[in-house]
Amino acid sequence: MRIAEAAEACGLSAHTIRFYEKSGMLPEIERGEDGHRHFTRRDVEWLTLLYWLRETGMPLKQMRRFTMLAKAGDAGIADRRQILANHADTLKAKRAMIEKCENVLAIKIASYGPVEEEDIR
Repeated sequence: MRIAEAAEACGLSAHTIRFYEKSGMLPEIERGEDGHRHFTRRDVEWLTLLYWLRETGMPLKQMRRFTMLAKAGDAGIADRRQILANHADTLKAKRAMIEKCENVLAIKIASYGPVEEEDIR
């Protein structure tokens, strides 16, 4: 599939895919005789993972480290697992903070009393 199709399939923009490719974060993408990239299903799976790592706030530097370890093969599995575990811990901490913030807002909203009909207009 071409870059536009890969972009649609993984959720990244074509611009971001090109950036990730130039940054060395993608496997070697085959090109046809016409010079256009041809993405495989496996390429799209990798792009989708990168999408979710970035969407969950993983820093680009950490994503690059994860990618380099993945390119190294099985030797980097333990380190990749640790990167993902650390990121999961970061997400849990962020989730806990958001829940605290929601509780504070709920208390403040309740302090204003019940919603009046004129508040809805």
